[in-house]
Amino acid sequence: MEERYPHLPELATQGHVRESELRLQKEIEQVRAEIERVRAELKLDIEQVRSALRESELRLQKGIEQVRAELKLDIEQVRAEVARTKVDLLKWIVPLMFAQVAAIAALVKLL
Repeated sequence: MEERYPHLPELATQGHVRESELRLQKEIEQVRAEIERVRAELKLDIEQVRSALRESELRLQKGIEQVRAELKLDIEQVRAEVARTKVDLLKWIVPLMFAQVAAIAALVKLL
């Protein structure tokens, strides 16, 4: 029989197929369990990252609000300084204009 069918020892029987099927099912279950474990770890990692992002976002928003408040204060200081400069310029310009008019009037009288 072996001479007629040389591949006979390599043929799988139903028992061999069933045994292989059971081994594969066991491995599939192990892989599924591993996938679920990894999935759970990833969910935990994702939640930790989300939490860290929320904290970072809150810190950044707080920082932005502080910068805005400082900018408003700086802008108000610059506006006040511009107003003071304007008043100082007017203090000098108005008397100089009157002096100029008086000088021109004196020159006209001399001519």
